[in-house]
Amino acid sequence: MSLQPDQVLDVCGLPCPLPLLKAKQALARLEAGQLLEVRATDAGSWQDFASYVELSPHAMPAREERDGIYHYWLRKGEERAS
Repeated sequence: MSLQPDQVLDVCGLPCPLPLLKAKQALARLEAGQLLEVRATDAGSWQDFASYVELSPHAMPAREERDGIYHYWLRKGEERAS
């Protein structure tokens, strides 16, 4: 994978919903356009991250599973004004 993340978040071993919660916290600390790579072992995270991205301003340019580890690349989007 040629994506170069601005930050890597390792949440391997954490059960649902912690991988997504930790990813949300990490994204909150990034600037719009920056890339976060998340590494998780929870199989449920595959659907959790897909659903989250659909409902958020963020994008997931790639995701893959290698050797039981799920890798997600999340690009922070512009926060919507409330």
